Amino acid sequence: MGALSIRNVRKSFGAVDILKGIDIEIEEGEFLILVGPSGCGKSTLLSMIAGLDVPTAGSIHIGERDVTHELPKDRDIAMVFQSYALYPNMNVAENISFALEMRKVPKAERAAAVERVATMLQIGHLLDRKPGQLSGGQRQRVAMGRALARNPKLFLFDEPLSNLDAKLRVEMRAEIKLLHQRTRTTTVYVTHDQVEAMTLGDRIAVMRDGVVQQFGTPDDIYTRPATRFVAEFIGSPAMNMLPADAAIVGTDAPTVKGMAIALSPSQREALRGQPNPGLVIGLRPERVQLGNTGVPGRLTLLEPTGPDTYAFVDTPIGSLVSRVNGTVTQRVGDLVHLSWEAHDLHLFETTTDTRIG
Repeated sequence: MGALSIRNVRKSFGAVDILKGIDIEIEEGEFLILVGPSGCGKSTLLSMIAGLDVPTAGSIHIGERDVTHELPKDRDIAMVFQSYALYPNMNVAENISFALEMRKVPKAERAAAVERVATMLQIGHLLDRKPGQLSGGQRQRVAMGRALARNPKLFLFDEPLSNLDAKLRVEMRAEIKLLHQRTRTTTVYVTHDQVEAMTLGDRIAVMRDGVVQQFGTPDDIYTRPATRFVAEFIGSPAMNMLPADAAIVGTDAPTVKGMAIALSPSQREALRGQPNPGLVIGLRPERVQLGNTGVPGRLTLLEPTGPDTYAFVDTPIGSLVSRVNGTVTQRVGDLVHLSWEAHDLHLFETTTDTRIG
């Protein structure tokens, strides 16, 4: 049994199903990301892991213990909230040590824990300040320190970086990853940000409408998305999608708006095993080459980001995005050509949106 086991967990409010049978298991020391759009059920699932809510069906185990109906205080967890949830009348040291005090931990041990986490988070100079005297990033560190002081079996993070500006989010993301590498405490982290998910997680559960669409490593999810939703949700810019005119079993090149799209031998073989499915062809923007050969098109928009430039091109098979390293020499309105390798294509069946091959 893993450090955390979620078994066929369901949650309903009347006739509305919020979670529709979630099965997840992670090992000791893993960093699990629950990611998905608003309303997908990720925060509801985290609340049930924390004991703030109870499943309609299914069970939750932390280690060998079934904690499905246990109170939060009995689960040996520590949670970091989006709103920080600091006590405004207490200084930083008191906020960090409060949970330990409630557990009647001796004063000397509490002081040692405060010193340990303050050093780890580089907030030793802030211990006498009140939360109202801190910046957003400092408050987030204090909230993390309060969790770290506990040394629990499980850390839970509920979108902890949502209230921070872009630069600070990047810094705090690195801080959280470094902390996990040091402590190796099993962690569950909820976010709607796919960049956070890809950079932080050992494994990721991509959720949609109360269902886990795919559960795997960041590399698995990026390179072999199980569904069209996962393919479009993970990655920036989003994957290009080309609906085929018809997916005729046995053909080497299905057509998109009359233009043949060559497939690799393994893709052709996978397609032959399907009962003549509708087909959508996906292609990551970084795999689309902007050059002098391939599909012709008109450059309609350039978005420079510094190291990369996103080039939007209208072609006979639809609008495509190319992620180009560095600066693009062409200008908006120029005639350009796009090309790619057949093995970089992703095939999705249109009825179920699931991956083929």
